Amino acid sequence: MKEYQTYIFDLDGTLLSTLADLAASTNHALRLNGMPEHSLDDVRRFVGNGVRVLMERAVPGGAANPKFEKALADFRAHYMVHSLDTTMPYPGVPDMLAELKRRGKRMAVVSNKFYAATQELCRHFFGDSIEVAIGEREGIRKKPAPDTVEEALRQLGVGKHGAVYVGDSDVDVATAANSGLPCISVLWGFRDRDFLVAHGADTFVAEPSELLDY
Repeated sequence: MKEYQTYIFDLDGTLLSTLADLAASTNHALRLNGMPEHSLDDVRRFVGNGVRVLMERAVPGGAANPKFEKALADFRAHYMVHSLDTTMPYPGVPDMLAELKRRGKRMAVVSNKFYAATQELCRHFFGDSIEVAIGEREGIRKKPAPDTVEEALRQLGVGKHGAVYVGDSDVDVATAANSGLPCISVLWGFRDRDFLVAHGADTFVAEPSELLDY
């Protein structure tokens, strides 16, 4: 197997189990605005393309709904306060990151979650293991555009050679391809193996420790 030197990780569904908190903030915003709430499985299908798209999928009529912008703002306000209520790293993730760091690997996170939340969650759970954390902000296109990956590599001061992208979704498979990086898809996240295969994934790990073999 090829040994990689740089690991670019997705966050939600890859390093952190965030679904319950995302669903709680989604339903809080919907309740405030008199809209029907969604199940956990609904929200699982809605996530992956950033908060705005999540809420476009959750709000009846999407962005055309006159209450959409308020619902989105209500989500953001609630999530910034409640993003740590139940969110935790997946079992084995902290040990895997610590071992990669011990081996001298470089690591970054790129997420479609908004920038402040991405930074806060990485700092809180991973300390200095994750050197760079890039989230959604003005002037940088969201995944599957390659912008966040390219910005992470720039901030790490490394090139694409020897780098790998690790994620859990079809968006991540596309992001890796658009960035010119190989992709490792994890099977503990928001999408199952059959779905990932149908969207072009070809390399899989079932446990975080398996990443240490790459």
